[in-house]
Parts: sequence; C-alpha cells; structure tokens
Amino acid sequence: MRIDNSILGQILRYGVSGIGVAMAYAAVFETALRVFSVGAQIANVLAFLVSVTLGYIIHSRWSFRDHGARSEPMRNMIRFLIVNIVTFAINCLWVWLIVQQLKLSPHLPLAPILLVMPWFSFWLNRQWTFGER
Repeated sequence: MRIDNSILGQILRYGVSGIGVAMAYAAVFETALRVFSVGAQIANVLAFLVSVTLGYIIHSRWSFRDHGARSEPMRNMIRFLIVNIVTFAINCLWVWLIVQQLKLSPHLPLAPILLVMPWFSFWLNRQWTFGER
C-alpha cells in the first residue's frame, strides 16, 4: 500500500505536535496529582483543558495546514472540540477502569491515553474536523 506524501506529512506533523501536546497533557496531569494532590479525574479535566487549547492552535495551523477547508474556522473549531470531548470521555473511561475498577496506580491510565488515543484522534480530525474541502 502506497501512502500519499500529503498524508505522510500530516502524520509526521501530527505526531511531532501531538508529542508536544501529549507532554503538556502529562505534565499537567502529573503536576495536578503530585503537587496539588487532586484526584485522577480532576487531573484529567485540567490536562484536557490545556491540551485541547494547545492542540487546536497547533493542529489547525500546522498539522493539517494543507488539508481541507479553512473557509469556516468556527465550524472547524467546534468539530475539533467535539472530537476532543469524545476522546476526553474515552480517557475518563480509561481512568475509571484502571483506577477505580482495577484499583491500579493513577499513573497507569497515561499508557492508553498516550499510546492509543492519538491515533484515534488523528483519524477523526483528518476525516471530519479538517477533512472537507
């Protein structure tokens, strides 16, 4: 299977910027847990708010810069927010499952949040948020 260069560029830009956004998410999450001693779900909310803001700015201006329409920025912003609310809900599910149900470390939800969710988010954002021309 041949990957189009524009898609490869998007994947690479999304990956680089996604790593930065994920690092910001993890930093806020861990800081909230360790420094402010808040619960895992509160840390998750705080990390989400920071990462969704950074994510929209970076992904709309760089990751998907040559993809889709830019004539309706408000529509793109709302769609980006919807995609991130969906992924946030799934992240809450990871935290609930791993911490509350399995009684494991509150640090463990970072594994699926950082390793699985970025691929899901890329696909949704490419297809729906920034996908229409």
